[in-house]
Amino acid sequence: MSNLTPTLLAQVAEAACLNPALASLRAAFPGLHLSECSADDVNARLTPALETDSHAFYLVSNCGGHCLSLTADFETASGIVIAAKDPD
Repeated sequence: MSNLTPTLLAQVAEAACLNPALASLRAAFPGLHLSECSADDVNARLTPALETDSHAFYLVSNCGGHCLSLTADFETASGIVIAAKDPD
């Protein structure tokens, strides 16, 4: 069972808009698994759980065992991938 909620995701997104540095976000949300990448690294067919002008936020699940996968399900989500959009 996850404690990741739409409200928590919105809080992470708001914090990322103010300071997108992963170290800062990890300090602000201890215990929450956070990863970062470029939006270009994520398959364009996938829909982010939340999107801002500068980032797309995807939910991550590890309920399948060894491999992490993106999910749309908050119940199985164990973390967030923060995908930075290209400013161009």
